Amino acid sequence: MGLTPLSIEGLFLLESPVWPDDRGFFREWFTADAFKAIGAAHEIKQANFSHSQQNVIRGLHYSVAPEGQAKIVNCVAGSVLDVVVDIRQGSPTYGVVETIPLSADQGVVAVLPTGVAHGFSVQSPSAGVAYLLSSPFNPGAELGITPLDPEIGVNWALVGEAILSEKDRLAPTLAQRAAAGELPTYTSPR
Repeated sequence: MGLTPLSIEGLFLLESPVWPDDRGFFREWFTADAFKAIGAAHEIKQANFSHSQQNVIRGLHYSVAPEGQAKIVNCVAGSVLDVVVDIRQGSPTYGVVETIPLSADQGVVAVLPTGVAHGFSVQSPSAGVAYLLSSPFNPGAELGITPLDPEIGVNWALVGEAILSEKDRLAPTLAQRAAAGELPTYTSPR
Protein backbone atom coordinates (compact mmCIF):
# COMPACT_ATOMS: atom_id res chain seq x y z
CA MET A 1 0.00 0.00 0.00
CA GLY A 2 1.25 3.46 -0.85
CA LEU A 3 0.60 6.62 1.12
CA THR A 4 0.39 10.08 -0.44
CA PRO A 5 0.07 13.16 1.79
CA LEU A 6 -2.41 15.77 0.55
CA SER A 7 -2.66 19.54 1.11
CA ILE A 8 -4.37 19.30 4.52
CA GLU A 9 -2.03 18.31 7.33
CA GLY A 10 -2.79 14.72 8.37
CA LEU A 11 -4.87 13.89 5.25
CA PHE A 12 -3.59 11.02 3.11
CA LEU A 13 -4.54 8.88 0.14
CA LEU A 14 -3.97 5.20 0.77
CA GLU A 15 -3.41 3.42 -2.53
CA SER A 16 -3.42 -0.31 -3.13
CA PRO A 17 -3.40 -2.53 -6.21
CA VAL A 18 -6.61 -3.56 -7.95
CA TRP A 19 -6.66 -7.09 -9.34
CA PRO A 20 -9.27 -7.36 -12.12
CA ASP A 21 -10.34 -10.57 -13.82
CA ASP A 22 -13.36 -11.86 -15.74
CA ARG A 23 -15.41 -11.97 -12.50
CA GLY A 24 -14.80 -8.30 -11.58
CA PHE A 25 -11.97 -7.15 -9.32
CA PHE A 26 -10.45 -7.54 -5.88
CA ARG A 27 -8.71 -4.89 -3.80
CA GLU A 28 -7.50 -4.51 -0.24
CA TRP A 29 -8.61 -1.20 1.26
CA PHE A 30 -7.42 -1.28 4.86
CA THR A 31 -4.53 -2.70 6.85
CA ALA A 32 -3.69 -1.64 10.38
CA ASP A 33 0.03 -1.48 9.51
CA ALA A 34 -0.53 1.06 6.71
CA PHE A 35 -2.68 3.16 9.05
CA LYS A 36 0.05 3.06 11.72
CA ALA A 37 2.70 4.04 9.16
CA ILE A 38 1.23 7.54 8.96
CA GLY A 39 0.93 7.96 12.71
CA ALA A 40 -2.80 7.29 12.74
CA ALA A 41 -2.71 4.22 14.93
CA HIS A 42 -6.32 4.64 16.01
CA GLU A 43 -8.31 1.64 17.02
CA ILE A 44 -11.36 1.21 14.80
CA LYS A 45 -14.46 1.70 16.98
CA GLN A 46 -17.24 1.82 14.38
CA ALA A 47 -17.89 1.05 10.70
CA ASN A 48 -20.59 2.85 8.70
CA PHE A 49 -22.04 2.40 5.21
CA SER A 50 -24.22 4.72 3.15
CA HIS A 51 -25.84 4.27 -0.24
CA SER A 52 -27.01 7.34 -2.16
CA GLN A 53 -28.31 8.39 -5.56
CA GLN A 54 -26.67 10.77 -8.03
CA ASN A 55 -26.49 14.45 -6.96
CA VAL A 56 -26.78 13.60 -3.26
CA ILE A 57 -24.44 15.59 -1.05
CA ARG A 58 -23.74 14.19 2.42
CA GLY A 59 -21.87 16.53 4.75
CA LEU A 60 -20.04 18.52 5.75
CA HIS A 61 -19.87 16.58 9.03
CA TYR A 62 -17.37 16.53 11.88
CA SER A 63 -17.05 15.43 15.48
CA VAL A 64 -15.97 17.39 18.54
CA ALA A 65 -15.86 14.24 20.69
CA PRO A 66 -13.10 14.55 23.32
CA GLU A 67 -11.29 11.50 21.90
CA GLY A 68 -11.55 12.88 18.35
CA GLN A 69 -12.70 10.98 15.29
CA ALA A 70 -10.36 9.99 12.48
CA LYS A 71 -11.88 8.29 9.41
CA ILE A 72 -10.93 6.00 6.58
CA VAL A 73 -13.33 6.57 3.67
CA ASN A 74 -13.79 4.07 0.83
CA CYS A 75 -16.17 4.18 -2.13
CA VAL A 76 -17.35 0.59 -2.52
CA ALA A 77 -19.86 1.08 -5.37
CA GLY A 78 -20.05 3.76 -8.05
CA SER A 79 -18.09 7.00 -7.70
CA VAL A 80 -18.09 10.03 -5.43
CA LEU A 81 -16.28 13.31 -5.05
CA ASP A 82 -14.96 13.17 -1.49
CA VAL A 83 -14.46 16.57 0.19
CA VAL A 84 -12.37 17.37 3.25
CA VAL A 85 -12.22 20.84 4.82
CA ASP A 86 -9.71 21.72 7.53
CA ILE A 87 -11.78 23.45 10.21
CA ARG A 88 -9.32 22.88 13.08
CA GLN A 89 -8.67 26.21 14.76
CA GLY A 90 -4.93 26.85 14.87
CA SER A 91 -4.16 24.42 12.05
CA PRO A 92 -1.51 25.50 9.54
CA THR A 93 -3.93 24.36 6.82
CA TYR A 94 -7.11 25.90 8.32
CA GLY A 95 -9.68 26.63 5.60
CA VAL A 96 -8.02 24.42 2.98
CA VAL A 97 -10.46 22.33 0.92
CA GLU A 98 -9.33 19.06 -0.64
CA THR A 99 -11.47 17.22 -3.21
CA ILE A 100 -10.69 13.57 -3.88
CA PRO A 101 -12.38 11.50 -6.60
CA LEU A 102 -13.07 8.02 -5.23
CA SER A 103 -14.54 5.07 -7.09
CA ALA A 104 -15.08 1.43 -6.34
CA ASP A 105 -12.80 0.21 -9.12
CA GLN A 106 -9.77 2.24 -8.04
CA GLY A 107 -7.43 1.26 -5.25
CA VAL A 108 -7.71 4.59 -3.43
CA VAL A 109 -9.15 5.47 -0.03
CA ALA A 110 -8.99 8.72 1.95
CA VAL A 111 -7.47 8.71 5.45
CA LEU A 112 -8.79 11.70 7.41
CA PRO A 113 -7.28 13.14 10.58
CA THR A 114 -9.29 14.05 13.63
CA GLY A 115 -11.09 17.40 13.49
CA VAL A 116 -11.69 17.95 9.78
CA ALA A 117 -15.10 18.30 8.15
CA HIS A 118 -16.04 15.61 5.64
CA GLY A 119 -18.62 15.17 2.93
CA PHE A 120 -19.11 13.76 -0.54
CA SER A 121 -21.27 14.13 -3.63
CA VAL A 122 -22.42 11.17 -5.71
CA GLN A 123 -21.10 11.32 -9.28
CA SER A 124 -22.49 8.02 -10.63
CA PRO A 125 -26.17 6.93 -10.84
CA SER A 126 -25.72 5.61 -7.28
CA ALA A 127 -22.82 5.01 -4.92
CA GLY A 128 -21.94 3.20 -1.71
CA VAL A 129 -19.45 4.62 0.78
CA ALA A 130 -17.94 2.71 3.72
CA TYR A 131 -16.22 4.46 6.62
CA LEU A 132 -14.04 3.16 9.42
CA LEU A 133 -14.14 5.46 12.48
CA SER A 134 -11.78 5.80 15.43
CA SER A 135 -14.61 6.70 17.81
CA PRO A 136 -18.28 5.70 17.98
CA PHE A 137 -21.18 7.95 17.09
CA ASN A 138 -21.75 10.49 19.85
CA PRO A 139 -24.97 12.47 19.17
CA GLY A 140 -23.96 15.45 21.30
CA ALA A 141 -20.58 15.78 19.57
CA GLU A 142 -21.61 15.33 15.92
CA LEU A 143 -21.89 18.68 14.11
CA GLY A 144 -22.22 19.91 10.56
CA ILE A 145 -21.56 22.87 8.30
CA THR A 146 -23.75 23.59 5.32
CA PRO A 147 -22.13 22.02 2.27
CA LEU A 148 -23.26 25.05 0.24
CA ASP A 149 -21.38 27.57 2.42
CA PRO A 150 -20.22 30.24 -0.07
CA GLU A 151 -17.19 31.06 2.11
CA ILE A 152 -15.91 27.49 1.70
CA GLY A 153 -16.98 27.40 -1.94
CA VAL A 154 -16.91 23.67 -2.67
CA ASN A 155 -17.53 22.75 -6.30
CA TRP A 156 -19.52 19.55 -5.78
CA ALA A 157 -19.41 18.72 -9.54
CA LEU A 158 -23.11 17.85 -9.74
CA VAL A 159 -24.98 17.17 -12.98
CA GLY A 160 -28.31 18.27 -11.50
CA GLU A 161 -29.81 19.94 -8.45
CA ALA A 162 -28.23 19.07 -5.10
CA ILE A 163 -30.15 16.59 -2.96
CA LEU A 164 -29.56 17.30 0.74
CA SER A 165 -30.97 16.07 4.02
CA GLU A 166 -32.87 18.68 6.00
CA LYS A 167 -30.13 18.55 8.64
CA ASP A 168 -27.40 19.36 6.07
CA ARG A 169 -29.51 22.01 4.32
CA LEU A 170 -30.16 23.84 7.61
CA ALA A 171 -26.65 23.46 9.05
CA PRO A 172 -24.80 26.67 10.01
CA THR A 173 -21.94 28.14 7.98
CA LEU A 174 -18.29 27.76 8.97
CA ALA A 175 -18.28 31.37 10.19
CA GLN A 176 -21.34 30.71 12.37
CA ARG A 177 -19.76 27.59 13.87
CA ALA A 178 -16.54 29.53 14.55
CA ALA A 179 -18.44 32.41 16.18
CA ALA A 180 -20.29 29.92 18.41
CA GLY A 181 -17.01 28.26 19.48
CA GLU A 182 -18.06 24.96 17.89
CA LEU A 183 -14.93 24.09 15.94
CA PRO A 184 -12.28 21.56 16.92
CA THR A 185 -8.84 22.70 17.99
CA TYR A 186 -5.76 21.62 16.07
CA THR A 187 -3.28 19.36 17.84
CA SER A 188 0.12 18.98 16.19
CA PRO A 189 0.91 15.35 15.33
CA ARG A 190 4.55 15.88 16.34
